[in-house]
Amino acid sequence: MVHGMRMDSHISYVNGGGGWRDSAQRFALLPLRIFLGVTFIYAGLDKLTDSAFLHASGPGSIGEQMHGVRNISAIPALVDLALKSPAGFGYAIALGELAVGIGTLIGLLARVAAVGGMLISLSLWLTVSWSTHPYYLGNDLAYLMAWLPLVLAGAPVFSADALLTARRRARRGLA
Repeated sequence: MVHGMRMDSHISYVNGGGGWRDSAQRFALLPLRIFLGVTFIYAGLDKLTDSAFLHASGPGSIGEQMHGVRNISAIPALVDLALKSPAGFGYAIALGELAVGIGTLIGLLARVAAVGGMLISLSLWLTVSWSTHPYYLGNDLAYLMAWLPLVLAGAPVFSADALLTARRRARRGLA
């Protein structure tokens, strides 16, 4: 003991002995996964159930939104591509958000889902929210950056990926 402090308990926290820091690190990405998963599921369902959104024209339609941002986007050609089939693009975004959200929430192919989330967020940032000034008021850039830790780390806890990895290790006798 040094000055009345037990060094063994302190050392276990520092050296990975299962202390609160280890738990905090292990579960650190879980709130982000839940937030992004639920948000993207909601966004996808919101688009699929909006009677106006999946139309080529009209108030609240994806077509109208794309026409509205075409000249202020970073990549007008990307908007032009979407405008070739606005309803098809709307379905692709909505179903993509739904797939990304479900994959992220349950942790199935979590890194692939996170890359999908990044791509959706990147495309929305370069088109819809590109002209937002100052840039930090646009939420698509923040979502783009929020996906990065999940791309790098995946879903190591409370996930289908972790369950499948544990089963593979058990079959190989590594558990």
